[in-house]
Order: sequence, then C-alpha cells, then structure tokens
Amino acid sequence: MAKKLYVGNLPYSVTDDSLKDAFSAAGTVESATIITDKFSGRSKGFGFVEMSTDEEAQKAIEQLNGSDMDGRAIVVNEARPMRERDDR
Repeated sequence: MAKKLYVGNLPYSVTDDSLKDAFSAAGTVESATIITDKFSGRSKGFGFVEMSTDEEAQKAIEQLNGSDMDGRAIVVNEARPMRERDDR
C-alpha cells in the first residue's frame, strides 16, 4: 500500500520531476505533485509524494526531513487526510 507524504517549504523552482528525483533515493516513488495556484499556475511551496511502501515512506522522512533543497530546509512528514473547508 502506498504512503502519502506532505513536503513543505519547497523552493518555487521545484517541479514534479525534480521532487520525484529527490525522493527516489529513498525508494520507489509512485507519484510526486507540486501544488500550484489555480489562477497564476505558480507553486504554492508545498506538494505531496506517494511512496510505494510504508518502509520507503519512513526512510524518505528520515533522510529528507530538514534537508536542504535549493537553499531551503524542507519539511517531510506523513500527509494527513484533507479536512472539510467552510467556504463562506
């Protein structure tokens, strides 16, 4: 079962492919997605990576949390389920 990870504090220059490449050192990456603004298309500075196993996800957290990516210390942890939003 794949494990989804939250990756925060990303430089705006990071792409889906470069994120996937960075996490592939920890194991098999099922998907890597940078979240972008729907109007400007610019990165919001965070994304999600899906690793193929729980063990690889844990390894990615241990190896990459706090590591430097283009001058920024990235945050890597287990993704939490999306909450309901109260759009007013």
